[in-house]
Amino acid sequence: MSSDLEELYQEVILDHNRRPRNFRAIENGRKAEGYNPLCGDRITVYLRLDNGAIADASFQGAGCAISKASASLMTESVKGKTLAEAEALFERFHGMITAPPEAPPEDLGKLSVLSGVRRFPIRVKCAALAWHTFRAAVEARDEVISTE
Repeated sequence: MSSDLEELYQEVILDHNRRPRNFRAIENGRKAEGYNPLCGDRITVYLRLDNGAIADASFQGAGCAISKASASLMTESVKGKTLAEAEALFERFHGMITAPPEAPPEDLGKLSVLSGVRRFPIRVKCAALAWHTFRAAVEARDEVISTE
């Protein structure tokens, strides 16, 4: 990856960390909590579903820049999608961040900025936390999701 592209990716991640999108609670919706004990990331993902589609998605919590940026980008990406489309996106995203570092990243639009975490295995859990918590909110699981 070129240094210009890496700098762009870093800037997008830092922007979503400093000014996370959809950083709020949703009343009367589904929610799930996630925790990454390795670095202390804690997140709550909120969803409002309407006829099998994600009408709204948001999150609250604290964590590292990767964790917050991933949650911010995730909420933007899943809004308006059906549950099946969001699940397929989850699978593609998870595949992208867990692929071997030398593999070309799948084009997932803005989510592709997180493809670099696969070079740092310890950071993969930071990027994946919001997504696993999102899945728990969809399934209305009443448990804290952990990356361990």
